[in-house]
Amino acid sequence: MGDVVQMHFSTVDYVIFVVLLVASAGIGLFYAFSGGRQRTTQEFLLADRSMRCLPVSLSLLATFQSAVAILGAPSEIYTYGTQYWFLGCSYFLGLLIPAHIFIPVFYRLRLSSAYEYLELRFSKSVRICGTVTFIFQMVIYMGVVLYAPALALNAVTGFDLWGAVLAMGLVCTLYTALGGLKAVIWTDVFQTIVMFAGQLAVIIVGTHQAGGIAEVWRKAQNGSRIASLDLNPDPLERHTFWTLGVGGIFLMLALYGVNQAQVQRYLSSRTEKEAIMSCYAVFPCQQIVLTLGCLMGLVMFARYGEESPLDQGYVKTNDQMVLYFVMDVLRDLPGLPGLFVACLFSGALSTISSAFNSLATVTMEDLIKPHVPPMTEARATLLSKMLALGYGLVCLAMAYIASLMGSVLQAALSIFGMVGGPLLGIFCLGMFFPWANSTGALVGLGSGLIMAFWIGIGSFVSRMSASVPPVINATVIPELGNMTTTVMTLTTTKPRPSGVQALYSLSYMWYSAHNSATVVVVGLLVSFLTGPWKEKELNPGTIYPVLGNLLFFLPKRYREKLCCVTPLDDKSKGQQPYQMAQKESNGVGLTKDEDKLRDEEGGQIIIQSTSNTPHTLQETAL
Repeated sequence: MGDVVQMHFSTVDYVIFVVLLVASAGIGLFYAFSGGRQRTTQEFLLADRSMRCLPVSLSLLATFQSAVAILGAPSEIYTYGTQYWFLGCSYFLGLLIPAHIFIPVFYRLRLSSAYEYLELRFSKSVRICGTVTFIFQMVIYMGVVLYAPALALNAVTGFDLWGAVLAMGLVCTLYTALGGLKAVIWTDVFQTIVMFAGQLAVIIVGTHQAGGIAEVWRKAQNGSRIASLDLNPDPLERHTFWTLGVGGIFLMLALYGVNQAQVQRYLSSRTEKEAIMSCYAVFPCQQIVLTLGCLMGLVMFARYGEESPLDQGYVKTNDQMVLYFVMDVLRDLPGLPGLFVACLFSGALSTISSAFNSLATVTMEDLIKPHVPPMTEARATLLSKMLALGYGLVCLAMAYIASLMGSVLQAALSIFGMVGGPLLGIFCLGMFFPWANSTGALVGLGSGLIMAFWIGIGSFVSRMSASVPPVINATVIPELGNMTTTVMTLTTTKPRPSGVQALYSLSYMWYSAHNSATVVVVGLLVSFLTGPWKEKELNPGTIYPVLGNLLFFLPKRYREKLCCVTPLDDKSKGQQPYQMAQKESNGVGLTKDEDKLRDEEGGQIIIQSTSNTPHTLQETAL
């Protein structure tokens, strides 16, 4: 390839990048000064529960399709082959379960924060623990999401590092704090389109330069990058069909089932049916995104073969490889590098803005409102906006801390996965096991978090420590005519880990499943030791009757003894008034049109319009 100098943006590239930021800020300003002008917490935090299916589904997709994923997936395919593509198999159940279990429960309870559910099902202390865990998870992740693409861009193009960080952070804070959830969702839609356009541009140009898609495929096959179905059940193997297709389901559930950033989008939908449809619409979009990432990785391999830019010393890390490839492929096409960088930063912006909005919501709903005197609507909305602004500044501070971490960057990313599992576990414990009590939930969550950090940090430390040196086996092939060939095969003779070391070697794709299972098992054990709750002690609407549905063949009296006939399954009990946690007039629970009797999606909702009385909800079976 010859000598490669650091590549630079053209004027057109800078213009495209600036247009992205200006357009994103413009959408935020539009929603700040139109419609209800974000004057109520209902409008600011939940888009007045008025969003349609398509924008919600694209926003769901964009929220966790971050810049880290756009940079990571192609370099994963380039290095290890297409095995990663089997993650797509997990999307089916990973989105079907949230659509038919989590969304109906959350939507019918008319929640604002997913962690309100934990108080209704368990107690206020469980709710606060869940909220604090989520805030910790998102604050750490935000800094990494903001810093990682800026660092890669700086290394490859010389683009000013902190200029990029500040531009992204401030624009994102501006439109989130001014425009609320409506602005976040509509900028996500715009940014998703930019993401698709940027990736497609690189794939089309790269494929053309490589000699067509057939040539790309041929080179990938010759280089052993087209992976076959690996059915090895060993959970210590990094990527197999089981780790990706089954372990990935729990990862998807943690993201799309119980994460506040996603739950908030479901709750902003006009109806429960539209919320479910938006979850369905994410499925084909996710498959397209995954396929684009895999294609880009294969086009990269067709261009560089085994001589990666990393091995050649042109870049320092895997994450920078994709950007180097983009700048290399598109160097003679002004504007297209700018489009891909806009695509990259769109991924970062959509993730960060969702984090700001969800953090402002949980802080307001879970930590402030229950512990302060009732506020006026205007004051509550102003406070919500100030919280979104405050989290924006925290994000910039976290980006600075991420810059000091160096190799700990991967550890910070792992924290997102490590914390997601225990949070999924506590929601599953509450929703599927009627016997679980508040003590069991608290001990279970604590055990899950301890287990998560023990495995996560232990795995990181063992990877960083000196690995076993490879043993060289020399195989000499007999002389053929005048040619003598000596083949040196490098094989690492590493014994299979056992005991604690096996735990540290667990594939990261199983973290979510392992940690959520820990919460459920410990939670149930502690609940049975401290006195399991009976069905009549539970709030109607907080249990999904999965056991009742699975044991449908048993007579009802036996199911009652097993505590399988839950409030959602028993219509006579489902008609009992359900006292929600009291919400004052500034509570984000109900839309302005809901002070009348309303029959929606098969569930009656009766709301008392007086501001200082609790809202009474009646639910029928799911």
